[in-house]
Amino acid sequence: MSDFRQPRARSWPTLDDVMDEDTRYEAVRSRDGRFDGEFFFAVETTGIYCRPSCPAVTPKRHNVRFFATAAAAQGSGFRACRRCRPDAVPGSAEWNVRADVVGRAMRLIGDGVVDREGVAGLATRLGYSARQVQRQLTAELGAGPVALARAQRAHTARVLLQTTDLPVTQIAFASGFASVRQFNETMREVYASTPSELRAAAPQGGRAARRTATPDAGIPLRLAHRGPYQSTAVFDLLAAEAVAGVEEVGGPRGRRTYRRTLRLPHGTGIVAVDERPGAARCTSGAHPGGWLDARLHLTDPRDLTTAVQRLRRLFDLDADPYAVDERLGADARLAPLVAARPGLRSPGAADPEELAVRALVGRAEAERLVQRYGKTLDAPCGSLTHLFPEPAVLAGAEPHGTLGALTTALADGAVRLDPGADRDDAEAALLAVPGLNARTVAAVRTRALGDPDAAPPGSHIPDTWRPWRSYALQHLRAAGELEY
Repeated sequence: MSDFRQPRARSWPTLDDVMDEDTRYEAVRSRDGRFDGEFFFAVETTGIYCRPSCPAVTPKRHNVRFFATAAAAQGSGFRACRRCRPDAVPGSAEWNVRADVVGRAMRLIGDGVVDREGVAGLATRLGYSARQVQRQLTAELGAGPVALARAQRAHTARVLLQTTDLPVTQIAFASGFASVRQFNETMREVYASTPSELRAAAPQGGRAARRTATPDAGIPLRLAHRGPYQSTAVFDLLAAEAVAGVEEVGGPRGRRTYRRTLRLPHGTGIVAVDERPGAARCTSGAHPGGWLDARLHLTDPRDLTTAVQRLRRLFDLDADPYAVDERLGADARLAPLVAARPGLRSPGAADPEELAVRALVGRAEAERLVQRYGKTLDAPCGSLTHLFPEPAVLAGAEPHGTLGALTTALADGAVRLDPGADRDDAEAALLAVPGLNARTVAAVRTRALGDPDAAPPGSHIPDTWRPWRSYALQHLRAAGELEY
């Protein structure tokens, strides 16, 4: 690839545009959890970096440095605070909003592409040279793709150490480290602790969970989110869409569990996420936010990072509900809807290609495709028996019509829906698929590509709802003003 391709201009502000260092310090001084994951601060006198809501004594202003990512803080020699665990915060909402190379790169790194394909693979997916990707990430985030992936590996390793009894050697390779020595050195640099010390220091809940966490029983996790979270609306949507054999939603409303199968890079998985309606009430306080409880059953622990990121996209856990609600709540039509459902999310997809097929054919036809062409799990779990069929399988089995055209385009790469896909390019490629209408394409853009500002044709959505039109539509649908 040419090293001179230029990224598209941004039309949204970055953190540096809207928050100077004095404003960030005020957020730290007030322990404002709304900014957890949006930036990190480090204290030069202690050598520790924290999240903005850290409960420790506020350091003096002249001793504080600010970083866009945990990786940048680590690269500057700071270690993670043991008290506030800054690596456990939700991801920055900016990466979901942004469509430029940095935003796309961060989504791909979160999905584990650097661990699987290296920096060269990341650059190829982005359509840039490795040198340009390195330069842009370092210039804006203070860390390159290797450092960003390293920080993610360290976080994955800490989770496994503190929630499972997997052997340390297995955790090292499951987290993406090339050697046990590299694993040990990284954990000491990032956490100032050996892996054994980190395991011993697990919170009481983590130690209790670890007694029942095995590769067969699953890995228990808390999937963090910022601000209020309307889990009931999300679970209602998932229940209405659930495809038998691949998904199920069980339990009484308010205490439901969503379960589904996943095809992952190294194996397969079954994931379960619990509804938590109380999260919708979390609107203020020093640590606004909460979590959804999840359990992952993976045939290969190396898929943990990817599985978690796919769940985060499905449940829209990295969104910034404060920014969304502030903009939409200023509109006369939407204000009462936002007040009634603060923190309403715009769900994404656990498997973008699967979502595209389902958006085209509907639920009943999707169930037929699963039963006829889906791969049967080696160890079915209750009603979860199959993986959704891959595009290549569907393209070979039913090559005719719009379904055949779509699955062929997905299989041969003419349509790309991975986390690093350019949304405009993907939309253009989808519209070129014979028989695929603009409304279906808009649904794919919203769900499979996670676009927070998509709107179907003819919906007459005003520009004043930008850049959160996808969320505005969710409010209208939840209020019964629009059909799903």
